[in-house]
Amino acid sequence: MPRKAPVTGKILPPLDYLVAFEAAAKAQSFAQASKVLNISETAISRKVRLLEQHYDVPLFVRGHRSVSLTQQGAILLATVERSLDLMREVSRDMLAKHQANTVSISATNSVASLWLMPQLRKFNKSNGRIRISLVSSDSDAECLSEAMDLTILRGEGDWPGYEARLLFGETVFPVCSPEYLKNNPDASNLENLPKLDLIEVTSSHAEWMTWRTWLDGNGVTTAVTERAVAFNTYPLSVQAAVDGLGIALGWAHLVDPLLESGALVRPIPDASVRTQSGYYLLQTPSHKTFPERRIVEDWLLGLSAGRKRYARI
Repeated sequence: MPRKAPVTGKILPPLDYLVAFEAAAKAQSFAQASKVLNISETAISRKVRLLEQHYDVPLFVRGHRSVSLTQQGAILLATVERSLDLMREVSRDMLAKHQANTVSISATNSVASLWLMPQLRKFNKSNGRIRISLVSSDSDAECLSEAMDLTILRGEGDWPGYEARLLFGETVFPVCSPEYLKNNPDASNLENLPKLDLIEVTSSHAEWMTWRTWLDGNGVTTAVTERAVAFNTYPLSVQAAVDGLGIALGWAHLVDPLLESGALVRPIPDASVRTQSGYYLLQTPSHKTFPERRIVEDWLLGLSAGRKRYARI
């Protein structure tokens, strides 16, 4: 009995040929298959023809407006359908599992809007499959919810039950718009600040730095005038400074993007206050880790490593 010649070359055809073949076979029409796959009818016809050339057998009997399977085509379709359905099921499971691993981050309003938000677009571009759920709140209790995978809070690094890693320290200095400084050149003199439009933040956190504590830290004891305006959140005070309403206290790293873009300037470049506090990345060791969380965690620590350094003055 003569031996069968060994099969040479590529045994499996490209996957897109098989997908086009399946769609055409189910629709019994190249035109309808093109609508299902959202590619041209010419592309469907070409892929099917290349598949027939690959196996060197006719797979369809072509009519005027429809096609029907040959015997070889029907045999191939049965296997192709089972194989593609299995691949679709596996793909759905993988996507569902990936989407279930959303990374939840909680942060103060200031960190969320001024530090994280400007960075998220770049992160999403490089990590499109990772979904971040961001909770912004100035309530420590809400930020430390058990539902959070990662938390960013201001403090001195001591949160019982949490692993804390420093992202950046707390350096505070005056900031205003270039236009405000142009119209108020006295703002470049430390002693004149109490007489100008100082933008204040009213916070429930007693340790939050005010203009009074900042001025005291720089040896200025003059009383602040009644011309100051106040907001209940820090991001609003920063926006007010950008809009030219006055001078706000700028937290280093939070206002850095605005300083780099020129939306804000430092009227007194060498005046600042450095505290013992900082902003920390927190996580509970008891929480089960997963790959997406580690990627987000490494990203945040990478941002920290590449941050601008402010000297203690």
